Amino acid sequence: MKQVKIGVLGARRGQDMIRFCMNTETAVLTAICDNSPKLQEMEAKYPNQGIRFFSDFDSFLQEADMDAVVLANYANDHAPFAIRCLNAGKHVMSEVLPVETMAEAVALIEAVEKSGKVYAYGENYCYMPAPREMKKLLKEGRLGKFEYGEGEYMHNCEPDWASLTLADPMHWRNRMYSTYYCTHSIGPLLFITGERPVRVSGFEVPFNDRMYRMGAQAGPIGTEIITLESGALLKSIHGVGPSENSIWYSIYGSEGRVESAREDAENGAVDLVYLNLTKNKVKNLTSYEPAYQGEEAGKTSNHNGADHLVMEHFVKKILGDPEAEIIDVYRAMDMFLPGLFAYRSILHGNMPYEIPDLRDPAVRERYRNDTSCTNPEKAGENLLPVSPGGDPQIPDSVYAAHRQKLIDNKVL
Repeated sequence: MKQVKIGVLGARRGQDMIRFCMNTETAVLTAICDNSPKLQEMEAKYPNQGIRFFSDFDSFLQEADMDAVVLANYANDHAPFAIRCLNAGKHVMSEVLPVETMAEAVALIEAVEKSGKVYAYGENYCYMPAPREMKKLLKEGRLGKFEYGEGEYMHNCEPDWASLTLADPMHWRNRMYSTYYCTHSIGPLLFITGERPVRVSGFEVPFNDRMYRMGAQAGPIGTEIITLESGALLKSIHGVGPSENSIWYSIYGSEGRVESAREDAENGAVDLVYLNLTKNKVKNLTSYEPAYQGEEAGKTSNHNGADHLVMEHFVKKILGDPEAEIIDVYRAMDMFLPGLFAYRSILHGNMPYEIPDLRDPAVRERYRNDTSCTNPEKAGENLLPVSPGGDPQIPDSVYAAHRQKLIDNKVL
């Protein structure tokens, strides 16, 4: 059996991709790259298995024997590393998010097109049981014509924020705007419907005490109201600063509705769907757990088995399987751009913004040099505030307390 040789960049988030390689016959792990103590942990965990370990990305890319690279590094650095891997003739599976700026979006698309290699966006929430079942039901016509959908990814990150940001005021998580981390809520809705977003208006909840305590500068919750090419509507809500967690999706068609349980429900969250079909004015409400559609070993992987499925389909695509279901670079932009333009909407009084279709080379030219973002290292003269009213002033004592917590827990 032919195996795809895979290298993983980022040994923390990349652990799930590493486990995939250990539990499948279609791929083999050949290299791991990381510049933190996680690399030593992986060396101790996987000795004498033919895996090479690198602390330097250049050496990893030039010397490792691999067909494909999994990018599990910082979210705002995926695009530059993806482009380098594609230019080196490697297939790429990119963790979320795909890009940080419009200039990166143009460059990434053109690198994919030029390379001819497989680019797969690792939006694992699309591969969870409920969204996959919703897509199947809509495709089969059981819901009728799609009319409206909602997606929700609410994650109170305060308990883990210090370790996620290493108490660094300039960490990308502390500088990301409210609608940046949007594809866990928007992605599954577009995956289900197969449509392209064409217009968006953005909204955000005002800066709160939780975000202050975390040292994060953005609004705690962002919302997008999205118009699709058919005229149907989506509502996406997500954030790192709500008081409680929730993962939830709901789809309305002309013949009924299907939704998932919420994360804090006791009955399965995204493992369970409620299907309510109306025929001849008679409602038929059922609930059930969709069957897992992947390798047996993937059932116990993280994110309700989705982490294994993302990799499984990526490898199948590389091996030429026509049934492989990946999120390509164009769909990745469809999932990300509503959040980017929603923030521009927020900065301009919630006015609607058109969402460009970067499949069109002529459209790309308008954005080729657009570096607007909240990251000073990339924005240059186009630096945006992290909040509509300007960057909140958070004293260093907040970050000092986080650093001390990390020192006490032997993280630093």
